[in-house]
Amino acid sequence: MKKIIIVGGGLGGLASAVTLAHAGFDVELFEKNSHLGGKLMPVELGSYRFDFGPNTITMPSIFNKVISQTGENPQDYVEFISLQAHTRNHFPDGSAFDFSSDQEQMIHQLQTLDPAAVDKYPAFIKEISRLYRFSERYFFPVTFQSWRDYLSPSLGFALLQVRPAESMHHFFQRYFTNPLLVQAFDRYATYIGSSPYRAPATFSMIAYLELVEGVYYTKGGNTGIAKAFAAVAKKSGAQLHTHTEVKKIITDDGEVRGIELGDGTRIAADLVILNGDLLSAFPALVEEAKRPSLTNAKVASFEPSISAFVITVGLTERLEILKHHNVFFSSDYRQEFNDLFDASVYSDEPTVYISNSSYTDPSVSPDGDNLFILVNAPALTREGHLQIEPEAYKERIYDFLLSYGVDIRSYIAEEKIFTPTFIRDKFGSFRGALYGPSSNRPKDAFLRPPNASRDIRNLFFVGGSTHPGGGSPMVVLSGLNVANKIIAKSKKTPPSR
Repeated sequence: MKKIIIVGGGLGGLASAVTLAHAGFDVELFEKNSHLGGKLMPVELGSYRFDFGPNTITMPSIFNKVISQTGENPQDYVEFISLQAHTRNHFPDGSAFDFSSDQEQMIHQLQTLDPAAVDKYPAFIKEISRLYRFSERYFFPVTFQSWRDYLSPSLGFALLQVRPAESMHHFFQRYFTNPLLVQAFDRYATYIGSSPYRAPATFSMIAYLELVEGVYYTKGGNTGIAKAFAAVAKKSGAQLHTHTEVKKIITDDGEVRGIELGDGTRIAADLVILNGDLLSAFPALVEEAKRPSLTNAKVASFEPSISAFVITVGLTERLEILKHHNVFFSSDYRQEFNDLFDASVYSDEPTVYISNSSYTDPSVSPDGDNLFILVNAPALTREGHLQIEPEAYKERIYDFLLSYGVDIRSYIAEEKIFTPTFIRDKFGSFRGALYGPSSNRPKDAFLRPPNASRDIRNLFFVGGSTHPGGGSPMVVLSGLNVANKIIAKSKKTPPSR
């Protein structure tokens, strides 16, 4: 039985652990933090509970697949609640638009805010569905192990079909004439930590997930997904360790041999899966001479995705204006992204996202709203500096929300700030970025770091910084894809004598 060690207990690592343990491998996972799930981290402030990580859940079938492949019933572990009208977008002129998977509801709203788009909306749905189907068929299931994998004729054909040379912003302008609505759709670029003015229109297929397949919430909190994966992994025979840091991946003669823990303990392994931010974890665990394909200079050349400035706030009241997902847009979206990527500074007038999961599930916050307030932030400087004073920036955000009629200060019971510095230190993220490399440049959008080391045999990579990309469903897919690749290879390899 082959010994497989997984470094990092995010959703990708957990998905690999479940799949490989169920297939009969000896699996041991090590996570330095006290929780499993990576950025899908529980936060508790008094009686208020928050999901730090992805608040918007799509593609529940991917999460269910991790569990159902073992013969277990996913409904015994996690319950997904569909949110039909899921996100209320608020604009500076006082108007609002609800994103919904109900196409009739969307068209009804367009009749008021963008009449010219009414006839185009069915064509819009058809095109984002096409983009998604191409991605689902040609990109999602693939594990990239070397540059040759990118030269597949079928992959090249698919790439040409998904609008790689058009920006997301330009794509949305094809269907919507109201600039406020274009701005609302442009926000999908932030789901991959990028700018809608630079990221390829390919990623407009994210709109398909929300507007066709729908948005979901996990009853009791989205962190329940990680808890479910961990429970099934243990039941399948995997050993999961928290509070245990790995300080080195041991290699010899170009092949992985095992790991060394923070206390000096060495554990041998036939294969190692690294579930962490590749741009920070790989350099931290393997000396540069042994990874010529990803030198320190190459790591530094990547443009990081955006980070986040987060405030978790427990209120003494429930604010009528707030739904489950809420976005309050700035008056100059293009300037925001110029600030984030060109100047690497915080916007003076940022767009603000608020998740209020107690709107759907009061049990997570019985005494009032539990607000997860997020503002897009630039990655940390190369020197690791935070570009703002957190308390002052928090007050700027509260002032901005007050201009929309959202009074936070009068009802605060609990409050905590999380900066990109926290994200870097807690999750090992490259310069505090949420999604590894941004997708602003075509090579970073389509040629993401591969799922296997080009320099070290039997060393694999899963997570948002590698293929197929950021976002919790993609991270889980990376874990499934790599695990199934290992299983398939093991079946072809004759047993050693």
